Amino acid sequence: MLCERCGQRPATVHITEITNGSKKETHICQACAGEIQPQGFGFVPQLNLNNFLAGFLHELGGAGSSQAVDTGEKCEQCGMAEGQFVKLGLMGCDSCYSHFEERLLPLLRRIHGNIRHTGKVPERTGGRAKVLKAIESLKGQLQEVISREEFEQAADLRDTIRQLEKNLDEGSEG
Repeated sequence: MLCERCGQRPATVHITEITNGSKKETHICQACAGEIQPQGFGFVPQLNLNNFLAGFLHELGGAGSSQAVDTGEKCEQCGMAEGQFVKLGLMGCDSCYSHFEERLLPLLRRIHGNIRHTGKVPERTGGRAKVLKAIESLKGQLQEVISREEFEQAADLRDTIRQLEKNLDEGSEG
């Protein structure tokens, strides 16, 4: 099958778009796919992480979002202006994270629900990190149970947490 765009090379990229139940297939060569890639395959709007973050920053910025790109506070190390940061959704250097922290924390809280990264723990290396994560989860459950005044279940959770913490302490001493 030849490329539907240029008609010269074999079609190696196959795109299927389904819009409102209507299916459209496109078969193009690698070269044509490379030319189309920057513009996208008809997906509007183009979404990337930078645009995504910049959109959140504009929402949180209120009046600051209408500032010119080179206005606002500037990072002492790289000179990136707050307006550039808001427009691009990118940091200029590692110091920008601490310099723009006041603007970043509400953004992180809104996106992740927390300002502290907890991440996942690999199965093989779990050990202590898994126990700490389990304790943290149980403490959250304990708060919920207490708020519902289910004190017997709260006592069970409290005992489980204490046992895990005891095991954790014993493991670190040995």
